[in-house]
Amino acid sequence: MNDKLTISSVDIHGHGCDVTELRKVLPSEEFSIEAASLFGLLSDSTRLRILYLLYDREVCVRNIAATIEMSPPAVSHHLRSLKQFGVITSRRIGKEVHYTISDSEDGRLITDMLRTIFEKRKVYE
Repeated sequence: MNDKLTISSVDIHGHGCDVTELRKVLPSEEFSIEAASLFGLLSDSTRLRILYLLYDREVCVRNIAATIEMSPPAVSHHLRSLKQFGVITSRRIGKEVHYTISDSEDGRLITDMLRTIFEKRKVYE
């Protein structure tokens, strides 16, 4: 019974690394699934383009659709995915719905990531 515990915690390759210590810093499976979902959400180029448009501004569906040359229903599909994850928020102004990146933890993470990318790629110079 202790053999299993001992085998899993020994330095198998002689690198001076204890697997037990590595397990202490490994994120939980639940966290990893959540992070993978966020990365999956961001892996779509259309959703990234939408997020670029929403960076630091509020934009209605029609203007997003016209800017990225897509139909409003197709844009709404992407917006729905982003909203379900809590990355963006919406508000109705008359008959139009306007979107912006949310002030949630994930929304701030996205904003920080976009800011870093913009600065590194000198997008706003």
